[in-house]
Amino acid sequence: MIKISKNSIAGLAVLLVLMTVDAVFAQNKVKGNSKFPFHMPEVQLPKFKADTLNILDFGAIPNTNMLCTKAINEAIERTSKSGGGVVLIPSGLWTTGPIKMKSNVNLHTKNGAFIRFTDDMSQYKLINSYFEGSKTIRCESPIMGIDLENIAITGQGIFDGNGMAWRPIKSNKMTAGQWEELVKSGGVLSKNGKTWYPSQGALTGNEEQDKLPKIRTIDNMEPYKQALRPVMVSLVNCKKVLLDGVTFQNSPAWNVNPLMCEHLTINNVNIRNPWFSQNGDGLDIESCRIGKVTNCRFDVGDDAICIKSGKDKEGRDRAKPTELFVISDCVVYHAHGGFVVGSEMSGGVRNILAKNLTFIGTDCGLRFKSTRGRGGVVENIWVEDVRMSNIPTEAIRFNLYYFGKNAIEDPVTGELMVESMPVTEETPAFRNMYFKNVFINGAKQAVKIMGLPEMPVENIQFKNVFALSEVGMQINYAKQIVFDNVDLSLEKQDFSVKMANSQNVSFQNFNSIGQKQLFLIGGDSTKTISLNSKNKKMDFQDIKIPETIRSQVELID
Repeated sequence: MIKISKNSIAGLAVLLVLMTVDAVFAQNKVKGNSKFPFHMPEVQLPKFKADTLNILDFGAIPNTNMLCTKAINEAIERTSKSGGGVVLIPSGLWTTGPIKMKSNVNLHTKNGAFIRFTDDMSQYKLINSYFEGSKTIRCESPIMGIDLENIAITGQGIFDGNGMAWRPIKSNKMTAGQWEELVKSGGVLSKNGKTWYPSQGALTGNEEQDKLPKIRTIDNMEPYKQALRPVMVSLVNCKKVLLDGVTFQNSPAWNVNPLMCEHLTINNVNIRNPWFSQNGDGLDIESCRIGKVTNCRFDVGDDAICIKSGKDKEGRDRAKPTELFVISDCVVYHAHGGFVVGSEMSGGVRNILAKNLTFIGTDCGLRFKSTRGRGGVVENIWVEDVRMSNIPTEAIRFNLYYFGKNAIEDPVTGELMVESMPVTEETPAFRNMYFKNVFINGAKQAVKIMGLPEMPVENIQFKNVFALSEVGMQINYAKQIVFDNVDLSLEKQDFSVKMANSQNVSFQNFNSIGQKQLFLIGGDSTKTISLNSKNKKMDFQDIKIPETIRSQVELID
């Protein structure tokens, strides 16, 4: 009889995991063409007649505070009714209320065109709209289009949403001098004096919910409309959309939000918000199919490039995943997250390729987040060729326990120990993701993975990751995770990797310098761990681990 050791069984299990992961990605690559790891349809671009109408011919007056709303919208309406074409906004300062896009119209802005949306709240009607993944009453967006086809906003102009007229601001996001000037400008303060609001209605709508109508209607919410901040660019259920060359900045809430759109092209666009802007997301692609985001720049107050698909039951019932997107050649400066999936992802996210991205000073680089109650599946995500510098938190973060509470710490690793719950349609799942060629020059932490005990983050492969960071990696509630050719240079004398409650995790060609010890492993459910160092022969002196799970770890020469 041939005796097989537990370590050999563990090694065989890890080998099977590696083969499975490689097979998954190979299979997906076969399905697509040479450029993409999945079948990526050609993104259809809108086409327009050459006919051009100038807003000057409709009575628009530049370089004044006179509203051009009527002129712009009449030009758009006329162009659409005549079969389509171009509406031209020449150079100059233009003040306007909401712009309403129509099918077959290219709203083209000349270099030097600065379109500023008015702070006159009476210009923005309350409507039934969407925000943060849910149907809700909201003010009209500065730029909006619903059920349209063949539309574009192009040129070199700047659209400014005048967000300071809408947004609350927290005192800890400003210097003492800035805060003093803001308070002197008017508005009202919260009871604790730490948040400024532009009006009493805005304060009541945000902080005094008990004073709001129990059954909310467009009419009875009018006094609180300044709290119902719109996204700046709202395109709902539109097909063949092009945003090219323009700048969108200073939005009331989210900046650009395509929702349930198909064939979306965003190219050479600048999206900017003050770093302190509340809900100041850059681009929120929500429940959309087939698109490209290329060569864009982001400097915003919340997440930058966000992939979403609705929130909780409403998102699950909508059942429209965001899928078939390529995001490439983009730069993110300040943002809460550079490339982000979630947390409103209840309709699912799949078949996304993100490549050649640069994050400079972004709070978190690659950010994946959800929580119990969301449901939805995020899968088949490829991220390649990413550079990060000066990241204040984690360079790569998975958190499926977003907003979670009431957890205790693992006595060995200090990781959160979360009570397992039954798997239901409300359980989010993140799986089948591939990260390749990630370079991190300065971060608080290189990688943090926090799944759920009932639904671990699953089937993730990291290849060629090089990180200079304060500390290394944390892994909790994960399975089928492969790290291949990871190199850490750590600034703090801590463990390179802390791991708990995880299964089938493999480190191949792993190297780390600057740590006090390589691995800290705990968690009663931890099993089948394989460790290999490319520069030294590992032994159990490199690992702090309870004897109860030591047999689950195999050291490979």
